Amino acid sequence: MARTKQMARKSTGGKPPRIPLREPTTVNINRIVMIHIQTRVAISRPPAVVKVKKPRYIPGTKALRQICKYQKPTGLLIRKLPFERLVREIAQVFKSDMRFQSHAMLALQEAAEAYLVGIFEDTNLCAVHAKRVTITAEDVQLARTIPGEYSAN
Repeated sequence: MARTKQMARKSTGGKPPRIPLREPTTVNINRIVMIHIQTRVAISRPPAVVKVKKPRYIPGTKALRQICKYQKPTGLLIRKLPFERLVREIAQVFKSDMRFQSHAMLALQEAAEAYLVGIFEDTNLCAVHAKRVTITAEDVQLARTIPGEYSAN
């Protein structure tokens, strides 16, 4: 006969089994004691905690989700205050008390982000051309030397 899987039955505790009315023999006493011990253990033992497994995604799914997440918004990627501090630090090399309008700061940030995104697009193309997924420093250097819309040359 083929074996079949059995569903685990949860014990509800309930009443312990009744003692027979006839005089117990040594075998019956041992059996009653064992049943009593088993029910006590079953009552005192906490119920087993069933852990729910997290769904396992195909490799690359999370990366694609992140790409979609960062491509959806049209706002800026770099935070405004850290970028502003960086611009002021660089500007202080040229002139000590330089002031910036808020629109000028936004224009600088837009241009910087557009340049960086262009560089990373070219860098990714270089990595794909080399049949790699991970970009390297050499890819960035090559992308910067390629003349194009975002090149600094």
